Amino acid sequence: MRPVSTPAAPAAASAPAAIAFRGVTKIHHTPKGPFEALGGVSLDVAPGEIFGLLGPNGAGKTTLISILAGLTRATAGTASVLGHDVVADAPQARRLLGVVPQELVFDPFFSLREALRIQSGYFGLRRNDDWIDDLLHSLGLADKANANMRQLSGGMKRRAMVAQALVHKPKVIVLDEPTAGVDVELRQTLWQFVSRLNREGSTVLLTTHYLEEAEALCSRIAMIKRGQVVALAKTSELLSRASSNVLRFKLDTPLPPALAAVARVTGRVVQLPAPTAADVEHALSAIRQAGGRVEDIEIRKADLEDVFLDVMGASEGPQGRGVGATEPGPGRPNPASAPLGGSEGPQGRSVGARSS
Repeated sequence: MRPVSTPAAPAAASAPAAIAFRGVTKIHHTPKGPFEALGGVSLDVAPGEIFGLLGPNGAGKTTLISILAGLTRATAGTASVLGHDVVADAPQARRLLGVVPQELVFDPFFSLREALRIQSGYFGLRRNDDWIDDLLHSLGLADKANANMRQLSGGMKRRAMVAQALVHKPKVIVLDEPTAGVDVELRQTLWQFVSRLNREGSTVLLTTHYLEEAEALCSRIAMIKRGQVVALAKTSELLSRASSNVLRFKLDTPLPPALAAVARVTGRVVQLPAPTAADVEHALSAIRQAGGRVEDIEIRKADLEDVFLDVMGASEGPQGRGVGATEPGPGRPNPASAPLGGSEGPQGRSVGARSS
C-alpha cells in the first residue's frame, strides 16, 4: 500500500493552514515489538473548511487527533494549528483548538453551567456567561443548565462535551465521532450549530461513523488505513470515482458465490455494483437460477460509503490487527464494512512490514 500524494488545500498561499500535519509518524512499543500506528501522514486543512477524516477501526484517526491536541507525542514529524506548532508553541495552539473527544469525560461534582464556567477559566476567560448561554441554547441544553452532570442522559452529556470544547471560542474545531450512538434530534441540532460556526469562520475537522454526514458536510475528505492516507480529494471528486449505479434489494436465501464475492450484505438487504442494465439483469437472473426471490428492488446512485469500501478494499494488508492477521476471503464479512470509528490503541502496521 502506498500513501497518496497530498494535494494543496484550497487556501491562500500566504495564510497558514488551519491544521497541518507533516510526516507524522507514531510508533507504539508493545510486548510483541514496535508497531507503527501512523506512517508519515502529511495533509493540510484550509481555514474555513469542513474536512472529513475517515477510516476503519484502528486506522490511526484518533491517534492523529491526539497528537494534534497535545495528548500524545509523535515519534517523528510535526503538527500545527494556524501555524503554531503543537509542541514548540503548545499554549497558543491549544487556545486555538477545541476538541470533542469520543469518550464522555465530565466532572460529576458540578452543574453544567458551573462546568462550562470552570472550562472558560482554564483559558483565562471571565464573564463568559453570554457565550455560555448561547451554547446552551444552540445545543438544546438551556433547561439543563443547572442540572448536575451526573443527572444528564448519555445524549445530553454528549452535547455537554461539545459545549465544553467550544466554550473558549476556538477557531479550529475537531469533532471525533461526535454523533456516535446518539439520536437523530441531537445529530440534526449539532450539525445545524456546526454549520453556523463554519459560516462564521470556524474550521472543522470531522471523523464520523456516518458517511452520509461526511458526504453532506465535508468539502474535502481524507481516507486513512493502517496509518497512511490512501485517498485525499474533494468530496465531489471521490464520488465521481464510484460505479454509477448500485442495485439494492432484499433476499432471504444465500447469494450465488460469484455475487457474494462483490456484494455488501446487511441482514436481508443486498447491494451490488450495477453500472449497466446488463449487470442488473445478470445479477437477478443468477439469483433466480439459484432459487432465490428478490423483494423491494431499487437502483440508486453510488454514495460515499461505496467509495469508502472500494478504497479500503483496494488498499492492501490487514487492517487494525496484530502480527500475522489476514484479510477475510471473498464473500466473507470485511472489517472495512463496519461502522467507522473507535479509539486507536497500539495497533497498526508492524514496523518494517513491506508495503506494496
